[in-house]
Parts: sequence; structure tokens; C-alpha cells
Amino acid sequence: MKEFYIILGTFLFLTLVMHYKEWLSHPLQHINNLPDAGAYGLGIFHPLIFTLVIYILLWLPRLISKLINNNL
Repeated sequence: MKEFYIILGTFLFLTLVMHYKEWLSHPLQHINNLPDAGAYGLGIFHPLIFTLVIYILLWLPRLISKLINNNL
């Protein structure tokens, strides 16, 4: 459950940081335009893909730290 909250928090953080003007001015229109998004050719899936990439980048140092601490 902890990992789900980390992914959800990452998703919300990235969404608000990257699109704060749209979320403040016209959030429903922004959501409705998601299928037409042209973010690097990823379209509607770009928020999930970017969140997954950032999550993996955050997860790797934790994995390495855990492996190092278990071997000592």
C-alpha cells in the first residue's frame, strides 16, 4: 500500500508541477483534451508513462541502499 501512495503522490506532483496553469484555469477541459495530447507521441498514456519512469528513478536508489545494507 505504501508503494501505491508513492506512485499516486508522484503522479499528482508531476501533474500539478507540469500543468499548473491548466489546472487553475480550466481543469475539466484539460482532462477532456487528454486523448488528443501529443506528448512525445504517447498520447493519453503520457501521464502514466512519465509517472512510471520517475517512480523507477526514485525506486532504484532505495533498492541499491537496501541491497547494500542487507549485505553488510
